[in-house]
Amino acid sequence: MGKVVTLTVEGLTVGYNGYPVVRNVCFSVKGPALVQILGPNGAGKTTLLRGILGLLKPIEGRVLVDYVDVTGKPEKSSRYFGYVPQLVMSPNTMYPITAWELLESTYMLYRRRWPRLFPEESAKRRIMEVLEAVGLPRDKWYRTFWKLSGGERQRVLIAQALINDPPILLMDEPLSAIDPPGRVEIAKLIRCLKSTKLILVTSHDPTLLLDYTDYIILINRERFRMGRPDQILVADIAEEFYGGVVKYVKEHLHIYDSHT
Repeated sequence: MGKVVTLTVEGLTVGYNGYPVVRNVCFSVKGPALVQILGPNGAGKTTLLRGILGLLKPIEGRVLVDYVDVTGKPEKSSRYFGYVPQLVMSPNTMYPITAWELLESTYMLYRRRWPRLFPEESAKRRIMEVLEAVGLPRDKWYRTFWKLSGGERQRVLIAQALINDPPILLMDEPLSAIDPPGRVEIAKLIRCLKSTKLILVTSHDPTLLLDYTDYIILINRERFRMGRPDQILVADIAEEFYGGVVKYVKEHLHIYDSHT
């Protein structure tokens, strides 16, 4: 088992330029555990993660980890959180860096003492540990990041989030921009990680991770619900947040919502 950690969000309101996107989010969850954050496009899922991380300073509310206030303080929250951003393919970001170099530079930024320029043996050991933990084949470690497949790139981003061994992982759409077999493999990796981490993951389709999910958060701007999957993924609640894209096929609830 991993370290027991408690994440508490108290009345969190987050937005841009003083305009709220999500309002008055309140929950407390203890890990290791897996929490899926669901909601339609534009519901504020990414905004909520950025507010928890402190990358967006909340308009109101607090974020506490083990009752330590980290609200709006990314330099303080970084010791508790690892962040996996959405995998975006943009020609402007395809700079030449290998998977190993990306992790090495991230590790050196976490160093608490100088100099930060020359990695030591402990850095090399740690990079090897996380690359092996996420299952990236050794022949891909020194390949340019943008020449990897979508699933391989996602493994590298997860390894980057793990490099400082944080107790909490925030993962933004980790199953997007990957082909179906790759999504299955990343879902298996997340299942393994949840045994030692508190993981909050945004998603448009809860299906692949549902069997491993402890809690569901449904969000749509000013509306918010949290509970066990069997409490939240029911017709009346899902329709409240998603509207007409919720359908029943026999006895199973399906959400026809895609990331665009």
